[in-house]
Amino acid sequence: MADTIENETCPFCMNKTLTLTEDEMDIPFFGKTFIFSMHCKNCQFQKADVEAAELKDPCKITFTIEKEEDMNVRVVKSSEATVKIPGLKLSVTPGPASDGYISNIEGVITRFEKVIEDERDNSEEEETKKTAKNLLKKIRKVKWGEMPLKIIIEDPSGNSAIISERTVIEKLKAEKKKK
Repeated sequence: MADTIENETCPFCMNKTLTLTEDEMDIPFFGKTFIFSMHCKNCQFQKADVEAAELKDPCKITFTIEKEEDMNVRVVKSSEATVKIPGLKLSVTPGPASDGYISNIEGVITRFEKVIEDERDNSEEEETKKTAKNLLKKIRKVKWGEMPLKIIIEDPSGNSAIISERTVIEKLKAEKKKK
């Protein structure tokens, strides 16, 4: 059962229209998980995160989409995680607006797809539109199981997972600082 606190002050519009929610979920093969969210009814600000109940090590999670059924594989992504799709030269890095979420492979790909569609629809550069159209064609092939594609999640908090027996989990190497 979710705990909800309503009518808190929104950090953006300063109105008392913010709802805070905390929920607990037991995700098979991942464990007890806390889901936090904030949503303002006034300015539509929202933020969400996912956190494992037990401390986890920083990790690099790799999964290769091989067939249409892989679209249903469960994904847990924390707000600190970077999602990469090297085969399409796409990535989303964490930042202040980064959300954590629980979805599936299709949901992760759909997030990328929406960004690419916006780029295609809003760009005035023909080359950008052409690149976007080609990426969208490749994504459709992946969704239909006609083209394999690797997804990588790098999470310094260890709070992310791709739940499949085909997932490869490695220790996340610390980035070397440039001098």
